[in-house]
Amino acid sequence: MAIAAVGQLCSTTSMLHNLSQCRQLVQKAVAAGAKALFLPEASDYIAPSAAETISLVQPISTSPFVLGLQSSAKEYRLPISVGIHEPTQDGKKVKNTLVWIDEHGEITQRYQKLHLFDVDIPGGPTLEESSSVEKGMEIVKPFETPVGNVGMLICFDLRFPEPSLSLRRQGAHIITYPSAFTVPTGIAHWSTLLRARAIETQSYVVAAAQVGSHNDKRTSYGHSMIVSPWGDVLAELGGEMKDGPEIAVGGIDLERMERMRKEMPLIRRTDVYSKT
Repeated sequence: MAIAAVGQLCSTTSMLHNLSQCRQLVQKAVAAGAKALFLPEASDYIAPSAAETISLVQPISTSPFVLGLQSSAKEYRLPISVGIHEPTQDGKKVKNTLVWIDEHGEITQRYQKLHLFDVDIPGGPTLEESSSVEKGMEIVKPFETPVGNVGMLICFDLRFPEPSLSLRRQGAHIITYPSAFTVPTGIAHWSTLLRARAIETQSYVVAAAQVGSHNDKRTSYGHSMIVSPWGDVLAELGGEMKDGPEIAVGGIDLERMERMRKEMPLIRRTDVYSKT
């Protein structure tokens, strides 16, 4: 059984501050014996406006946050999944991406968020991610890691079962949902959706979350979580930023997962409804 660590922090507009938080999480994950660390969406920065989101973005090749985290992954021989921003080709928007940094410090996988968060909640936040973010156009095939085959999704993708079902068909053992959920939507749906995606795909779900107040306009729900293929919550953090960034750990038991899949096969009737 391999140990996975899920990290939780409160990103600001300072990449160096956010890198410092993530480096603390790396050290905590190593101390806990984890074989991989999963960090939240937008770990590099969270800005108060679309204009500032675009102005802060840097290419991976020059981003002090990404370069610093690559160095830490190599130093500690710890693979890291982390959500970041990347510039688009025309420079008018950014990409909301998830990268996998292997134990050598190399970026070996990259996924761009498919579903963008455009929402207007009465009495709650109004967010229009599409005003500053370019949507992704493909699902990345699951890839081998020390904790199992990982399938990459991000935050709002959680509300759509089709991508996770596709990743399961392609061999995923673990599905990631690094996130920065709002507090109202988190209270209502976060745990329910994570457990549903785990149960229906019979896969582990690892959801690293932003937590606390990033600025005057944005607060995240937290409650980073690891869920088993049976829907059990194996690890969960809280909903407040305490003394600093935190981790939780959970065991990834692939033999048990495969046994469960064999004993209760989910055979979809694609002769009756469409294959999704």
